[in-house]
Amino acid sequence: MKAVRLHAPGDLRVEDIAEPGAPDAGWVKLRVDAAGICGSDLHNFRTGQWISRSPSTAGHELTGTVIGVGQGVDTVAIGDRVVADSRFWCGECAQCHAGRRHLCWSLGFVGEVCDGGFAEETVLPARLLHVVDAALDERVAAMAEPLAVALHAVRRLPKTAGSVLVVGCGTIGGLAALLLSRTFAGTVLIADRNKPRCDRVARVTGATIVDLDRKAIASATADSPLLAAVEATGSIAALNQLLGVLGPGGTVAVVGIFHGRLDIDPNILVEREIGLLGCHAFADELPDAVRMLPELAEPLLSLIDREIGLDDVPSAYHRLLAGQGDGLKTIVRMRQPGGHNDGGGR
Repeated sequence: MKAVRLHAPGDLRVEDIAEPGAPDAGWVKLRVDAAGICGSDLHNFRTGQWISRSPSTAGHELTGTVIGVGQGVDTVAIGDRVVADSRFWCGECAQCHAGRRHLCWSLGFVGEVCDGGFAEETVLPARLLHVVDAALDERVAAMAEPLAVALHAVRRLPKTAGSVLVVGCGTIGGLAALLLSRTFAGTVLIADRNKPRCDRVARVTGATIVDLDRKAIASATADSPLLAAVEATGSIAALNQLLGVLGPGGTVAVVGIFHGRLDIDPNILVEREIGLLGCHAFADELPDAVRMLPELAEPLLSLIDREIGLDDVPSAYHRLLAGQGDGLKTIVRMRQPGGHNDGGGR
């Protein structure tokens, strides 16, 4: 079968490999239907930070159909449509026992510690799988995992009557803006250097586009102070700019994956009582995200940038790292509409 495997930083290959065999006890074999390319996939490709085995089939945002079950599996059955939890937790540490699996001391991720979804078939632990409606569009189902990440970040923010700003309209930032537009009582603002992408998120969510400078923010929040923000760029410069415009007593949910070290004046945090909240993956939000998928299907489809086949994944990585595209998500579809798997994008 065909699979996209990461061998080393910068070394991603489309290869023909053996299909997985019968699943072990507690594991499930899937025919992968669709998978999304994530910013953390790009980070790992660029830096190798999370390479723990090589080669490994990448892709942790996936949906598939059950085609085999191992001994003892009774939570899913052959023919079920499922989405995968990306987190691979130990189940034994204090954090796992406390129900905080996203903070597991030895946490790994699908596509890293086990093979992921950029393949025609894969095997995963049954504990990671959530059944979805068989009628749900596979492209929408593939966005369950990033929607859970965005939901976790949004829920980490304190309730405020002021404005909220999302910095970065990539997948997580754009999905956070979508969620906030439906749940937040105040003004939702967005900022991104990629104007076409920012425009698309604004059209889909109704959020207001702003420049990330003090004058522009002051004008946009004259009647509704900026007290909450989601940082989804992973840019140190953007975070520093954000701290300069956030109101006293404000809170930032930091969800971006950074490529450098933070250099800020901590007195800014002290004197203005600014809170920085790290947001790692998600806690218990995935089932809620799955339940939201049908009602969010239309906007989620509107935010897709391109649909590609497995052969086009390496070139898509390079395109996305170059900041090209006006959408939020590139979806890898294993079987193109009409039965063809020709790798054509749109």
